[in-house]
Amino acid sequence: MKKGICYIVGAGENYGLDFEPEKEDFVIAADAGLRYLEESGIAADLIVGDFDTLQYIPQRENVLELPAEKDDTDMAIAIKEGIRAGYSVFHIYCGTGGRIDHTIANLQMLAYLSERGMQGFLFDRESVFTAVTDGELCFGRIDAGYVSVFSWSEKSAGVYLRKLKYELHDAVLTNSFPLGVSNEFIGKESSIAVGKGTLLVNFPRGAEKKIKR
Repeated sequence: MKKGICYIVGAGENYGLDFEPEKEDFVIAADAGLRYLEESGIAADLIVGDFDTLQYIPQRENVLELPAEKDDTDMAIAIKEGIRAGYSVFHIYCGTGGRIDHTIANLQMLAYLSERGMQGFLFDRESVFTAVTDGELCFGRIDAGYVSVFSWSEKSAGVYLRKLKYELHDAVLTNSFPLGVSNEFIGKESSIAVGKGTLLVNFPRGAEKKIKR
């Protein structure tokens, strides 16, 4: 896998594209995400979609036009194209705030990546979502901010929340009860771990930079 980041910009609400791609990165526009990229002066390496939102088909060589009737969403295909290009870390922008069904589908794609040993970050207005499967997220020191942990799996076992305001030790979380909501960073290095299952984690925008690789 390549060391860079695959940035994907969707057609949801634009809460700000706060990235500047490096040479080793890859930028994908999913449908009307192309408009957001153009407004920000960021070039797309690949443009995918059925373009029902953009309402025109870009006439460029790097366009992958999709049929309107398909099993995958435009975002899902964009992610799969990023994987095909050799990337394992995905930063997804403009994937929330529009249709709620598309937001949920994009959260599912975080689990899709995590369960395959990759990692995605979905950027909302003030927070970021990611997923962790049978593993651990380790954060550097974060002074304050809410962090919420949900079981995406029916059951997530061996859950440890360390050095957060509310700790858990070898706990079991389920997808039918929000035990892990509204925890808090307390100015210490912290971690979120799961032995078996997939967790969906939400934290303040910017905290993703404190995750230790």
